[in-house]
Amino acid sequence: MQIEEHKSLKNYNTFRIDCKARYFVSVATITELSNVLNAKVCPNLLVLGGGSNLLLTKNIDALVLHINFKGIEIVSEDENFVYLKVMAGENWHQFVQYCIKNNYGGIENLSLIPGNVGTAPIQNIGAYGVELKDVFESCNTLSIKNLSPTNFNIKDCDFAYRNSIFKNKAKGKYIITDVTFKLTKKNHNLKIGYGAIQDKLAENNVKKPSLKSISEAVIEIRKSKLPDPSILGNSGSFFKNPIIDLNTFNIFTEKNPDAPYYKISETEYKIPAGWLIEKAGFKGKRFGDAGVHKKQALVLVNYGNATGQEIIALANKIQKEVNHLFKIKITPEVNII
Repeated sequence: MQIEEHKSLKNYNTFRIDCKARYFVSVATITELSNVLNAKVCPNLLVLGGGSNLLLTKNIDALVLHINFKGIEIVSEDENFVYLKVMAGENWHQFVQYCIKNNYGGIENLSLIPGNVGTAPIQNIGAYGVELKDVFESCNTLSIKNLSPTNFNIKDCDFAYRNSIFKNKAKGKYIITDVTFKLTKKNHNLKIGYGAIQDKLAENNVKKPSLKSISEAVIEIRKSKLPDPSILGNSGSFFKNPIIDLNTFNIFTEKNPDAPYYKISETEYKIPAGWLIEKAGFKGKRFGDAGVHKKQALVLVNYGNATGQEIIALANKIQKEVNHLFKIKITPEVNII
């Protein structure tokens, strides 16, 4: 464990923004984490996982703490379920593939989502009709203030659409060290009705879907429309899909009868932000090295040397135009620092 100064974070965020950290350290154990926090190297702290849901807009005058804990452990299991404790530094997609290999069901729809396990609860990651909260059992954390361990169960976490207590009341107060998942061992609840999964399974001539075939379908779909962060800097979906009330929905659909939507309740509807952005004319547009991906308007990209300020300026321009055209506000899904 070594504390570095003026460290470039370009390789630690999927947008590939070249900001620098005043101090940087990668910790592989909870003991190392405790020692670093005890040392009080810097009064400011930024906890970094896979860097996949992050837009850096400036140099970080803080100690950037890279969480690199590894390990997957079976806590308990019975005939129907297995409980897995997964350390925060495990790569999310690799964990999904581990589960599929072992016939553990529940997260196959979340294949190829970038980032690490420890940051997944913060965002309540989700895709194709599945959210992390559907398989979440609990997570262990370390208090930044007094280094005491605290366990959060599903009720404690206040999960909502791309949201949790860790983005609100508990923001900046705890570091997630591991997450425990409850997954099925048989009678898997396969979810194939959302998005293009069913079409992709048919295209692949899959008659009886399995965890593996669903994962492969999701991977194909994501690869077909989402750029690889190692080739083109991005953080996946930049904006949340807006949820609107019934009155707004009625006005919107009257003017836009062809618009896709998802009914959440009798009074709430979710509108795909990508559709709004595309209709606003931004899909495939480039502004210097900042741009909107040509295959998926929900994804903002760094073509090489864009700064975080240039990315956020583009995001603001998109928000303003979408609101002007549709009277709907879209908000970023990524954490902007």
